[in-house]
Amino acid sequence: MESAIILVFVMGYLAITLEHNLKLDKLIPALAMMAICWALVALGVDDFSNWFNSAKHALVENFPALGHEDKMHLMEETLLHHLGKTAEILVFLLGAMTIVEIIDYFDGFATIKSYVKTKSKKKILWLFSILAFILSAIIDNLTATIVLISILQKIVKRREDRIWFAGLIIIAANAGGAWSPIGDVTTTMLWIGKKVSTPMLFMYLFIPSVLCMVVPSFIATFLPAFKGEIETDDNAEDKKPGPHSATMLYLGLGAIVFVPFFKTFTHLPPYVGMMLSLAVVATFAEIYSRSKFSMTSIDSAESDAHSQHGPVHSSLSKIEMPSILFFLGILMAVAALESLGILFGFAQNLKETVPLIGTEQAGTGVSDLVVMLLGVGSAVIDNVPLVAASLGMFSEPIDDQLWHFIAFAAGTGGSMLIIGSAAGVVAMGMEKIDFFWYLKKISWLALIGFIVGCVAFMGMRTII
Repeated sequence: MESAIILVFVMGYLAITLEHNLKLDKLIPALAMMAICWALVALGVDDFSNWFNSAKHALVENFPALGHEDKMHLMEETLLHHLGKTAEILVFLLGAMTIVEIIDYFDGFATIKSYVKTKSKKKILWLFSILAFILSAIIDNLTATIVLISILQKIVKRREDRIWFAGLIIIAANAGGAWSPIGDVTTTMLWIGKKVSTPMLFMYLFIPSVLCMVVPSFIATFLPAFKGEIETDDNAEDKKPGPHSATMLYLGLGAIVFVPFFKTFTHLPPYVGMMLSLAVVATFAEIYSRSKFSMTSIDSAESDAHSQHGPVHSSLSKIEMPSILFFLGILMAVAALESLGILFGFAQNLKETVPLIGTEQAGTGVSDLVVMLLGVGSAVIDNVPLVAASLGMFSEPIDDQLWHFIAFAAGTGGSMLIIGSAAGVVAMGMEKIDFFWYLKKISWLALIGFIVGCVAFMGMRTII
């Protein structure tokens, strides 16, 4: 039965990886994989020789000797445990996504565009790379990429120029998301899973992440694509930000940044703080929307629509629910493998067979090579299941250097292929970037940034 469960997982994983070839949304195989894996677990619960207690991170003693009812009860408890942990991540993401949509409802991101005054390609490259690095740490790398490419489309008219900027935005956004607990889904998973803390995450990963962004951007300034100035359309009229755009931008970003501080002070799960932040932002949104659309407005069609459906309702309707369902499916499917002790056994084999490189002084039994290969692997397949698997494989305590290295490798390794990260996939869709063009033009820059960042991390852990 274990072989059947592994086969279902591999087939589902393959379908997720080949999403674009199959023209099948990846949430479909993820949800099917989750349901079938747990169904097989329930049907074959009497035949398994091991059961993994996720709460204690150890195998259950004398599991085969338990009766059928006891095994079913243990399976239900385990399923509920994993659903609770997964729900923490999903509710957190729902809150963050809603806040970002509320900011966009008030054209808050148009405020950023008003700061772009230069026509120099080099200066625009640095401006967008730095913005991507900072914004991704606050509103996550996927959203930061969407926002910045949308702004880029209004500034850089030639698509041939834009795709180069988009490639560097992907690298910078993934680098920025790695050092922030709210900057990347995988880092958020490690943070909510109590594997990393905000202060230590910053101390370990900020400098490696900066180098991962700066080095590729610096090399890119010498490429022909970033020579000269951009072509502009002088006749185009820019949409001016609304009266509350800047206020909602700063309020929304501040509310998201508040969440780690809330967790530090209260020791409550991060989603609680995110719900409080959402409530505050939503309150101001409702107040401002009344002044934005007054009862005397002549624009009846738009005004009536917004008066019946306020900013919160409108923002919730725009949330990327397929991504939420995909995370649910993939995390719960990985949980099925973890519950049978498969991931635990795989981790033990890795520790024994892969040579230890540069880890003796760090005091861990996991090779740097394993973590770097995980980073490279995240470029080929989705990094969410890879990190989810690592949570079940390794039992190192909170803020062990292993977890920080995994956060960096999984977060930045995906930049090496355009399908390797959520930021890359969304940029690919927005600008119709060709897979092989990215592989030829951008991947080598991402690889250099990844290697420089890994080396910097190895140096940082000897200091901290």
